Amino acid sequence: MRKPTVISLFSGAGGLDFGFEAAGFDIGAAVEQDRDCCATLRNHLGDRVIERDIFDVTTDEMLEVAGRSCGEVEVLIGGPPCQPFSKSGFWRTGDSGRLTDPRAATLDAYLRVLEEATPEVMLLENVAGLGYEGKSEGLELLIDKIRRINRRVGTSYTPSFGVIDACDYGVPQHRQRFIIVAARDGSKFEFPKPTHADHSEGLIAQTLQPISRAFDAIGDLEPDPNEDLALRGKWAGLIPSIPEGSNYLHHTDRGDGMSLFGWRRRYWNFLLKLSKTKPSWTIQAQPGPSVGPFHWANRRLSIRELCRLQTIPDSIKIIGGRTSAQRQIGNAVPSLLGEVFAREIRTQLLRRRVNARTPKLLPKRVDRVPPPESVEAVPDEFHFLLGDHEPHPGTGLGEGALAREAVR
Repeated sequence: MRKPTVISLFSGAGGLDFGFEAAGFDIGAAVEQDRDCCATLRNHLGDRVIERDIFDVTTDEMLEVAGRSCGEVEVLIGGPPCQPFSKSGFWRTGDSGRLTDPRAATLDAYLRVLEEATPEVMLLENVAGLGYEGKSEGLELLIDKIRRINRRVGTSYTPSFGVIDACDYGVPQHRQRFIIVAARDGSKFEFPKPTHADHSEGLIAQTLQPISRAFDAIGDLEPDPNEDLALRGKWAGLIPSIPEGSNYLHHTDRGDGMSLFGWRRRYWNFLLKLSKTKPSWTIQAQPGPSVGPFHWANRRLSIRELCRLQTIPDSIKIIGGRTSAQRQIGNAVPSLLGEVFAREIRTQLLRRRVNARTPKLLPKRVDRVPPPESVEAVPDEFHFLLGDHEPHPGTGLGEGALAREAVR
């Protein structure tokens, strides 16, 4: 029996695709327009990569590359560009353009392929913001358009959707994603139950596997001496004075360090450092020099370490320079999360067996984790910041929010 075939849209560097491959699927065609992402994909998928804007690629061409006809593809996957619905959009402006943002039209491109290819199953992933309560117009429109597709072509796609944290499924990183799954025949998809939890959170958590920690993922790696991982920017010298698992809040009047900043006056990942015994925080696609997470050894994370925290297989080589590689990895879906959902789709909706009892991409737990690194003193150059600092006044009461309200 042939492997079930996947058509991948907005493939990026292939995080979701590699997860489906690990679950026994074949990537028949991958559509992506970014040159470096395509080089990364092509290094693995060869001529199954279509390097063009999705609006310029017909569904017939995708099917031809995949070697399938309409209705023969098992799964359509994809993550349309997420900026209109991202949390960072809210941080910068207090809201985001969302449906008025032209990038939201990529949802229509995905749905066009869904209607024309009519796969057995669809999976669409996006940032958690697509399903924010009170700001869910994108989700409502998406569901309405799927209903319209059903009426036009006689399918019965019935969406199941939710916001999940990849950490709950063994990914060594907290990363929230919105996922929607629907089967052509109307079969209901049950989201996989969390398999991992922090055992310090109580008896219920202890019935699950312990969370995957950053050290489980990257503790065995030594950086390439040719890879420049030195800290950059005006705050670089302050990072060694922050303990593992903490951020700039350590240096506030409510932390254990010096009072250099106001409580919650900065964004969370400012001077954020990994802890060996906890999952990583979300890997960023375009971090500034002070944006973490940083390695506990007071340096930037290597490209391979970033891949490990995203559970991208070691066999995958990310093509491009440091900035491009960080963007490719930071925009990717954790491959293990893709594998978890692919396994559930395979058994629940395609009614096929999975060969392995546990996901292939699940990091192996390390028996012994070294103690935390020592913390250095705050360099003299930062002592001028010492003093009383006002805490953030609360949601909607900061200077930026008040300025925007005044303009309105």
